[in-house]
Amino acid sequence: MLQRYMQPAITNALGDTPVVFVQGGRQVGKSTLVQAVAQETGRDAYLSLDSAAVRSAAAADPDGFVAGLADAPVIDEVQRVPELALAIKRAADRDRQPGSQGICDRS
Repeated sequence: MLQRYMQPAITNALGDTPVVFVQGGRQVGKSTLVQAVAQETGRDAYLSLDSAAVRSAAAADPDGFVAGLADAPVIDEVQRVPELALAIKRAADRDRQPGSQGICDRS
């Protein structure tokens, strides 16, 4: 596996912030990176908004979708439902625990 230089930075950020957004160009390894961080930090909840069913649920009720997630999820392709950004922000504002809102991958 390639060494991911940003992996320690993301792990450290989860230690003092409620949510970490990872943004970058297409096909640069963001999904692989966040999956590695999730595994390293014991985060089992991985959701991809590439899935039509997951995307539909998130779009129908962004606040309810975020509220119903397991602790500290990884949400991949979060840009597919733009309303999720505000729902995640509101959840992070309510729960300021480090890493509580998880990791979001955004292309």
